[in-house]
Amino acid sequence: MKTDIILAGVGGQGILTIAATIGMAAVNKNLYLKQAEVHGMSQRGGDVQSNLRISDQPIYSDLIAKGCADIILSVEPMEALRYLPYLKKNGYVITNTVPFNNIPEYPEMDSLMERINKLPNKIALDADSIAKDIGNARASNIVMLGAAAPFLGLSIEDLEGGIKSLFGRKGEEIVESNIKALRAGYEFTKSKM
Repeated sequence: MKTDIILAGVGGQGILTIAATIGMAAVNKNLYLKQAEVHGMSQRGGDVQSNLRISDQPIYSDLIAKGCADIILSVEPMEALRYLPYLKKNGYVITNTVPFNNIPEYPEMDSLMERINKLPNKIALDADSIAKDIGNARASNIVMLGAAAPFLGLSIEDLEGGIKSLFGRKGEEIVESNIKALRAGYEFTKSKM
């Protein structure tokens, strides 16, 4: 088992929380894990990217080479396209369809979605609306994690364990709210497969 994941988004969208949740789930399963983060101008809405590698064998580099990522998991559509050169030929793009309009020349959404829809292996969802519908508008990043779950090489129960490990000190209500968000994203993807 080996999964190389590029996590992409904009500062404040919860990329590092996704990475920590996957990391906790991997560690709980005694898997090997390497992570490298690029924060950019994250505090000013700049792009944030993380390389996350999990395996049942030792991992020698924390960076993912171009053309080698199994998954691009993006909480913002333009950021998904930014990292396409890193995606394997048969890799998956899982992206939120809600833009974070943080630059003056942000591309037209129709153009972005046209490019995303041409990808052979993609899951595109409005994670913001799903998060609002389940009563936790701040959990769109965890909805995105759930949408990626079928491709990670970890079970949904493993990821729930990661959520419990990461959020447990914040109380049962926070844990359950995030598990609900995870499940909502997971069910979205399962309905598209």
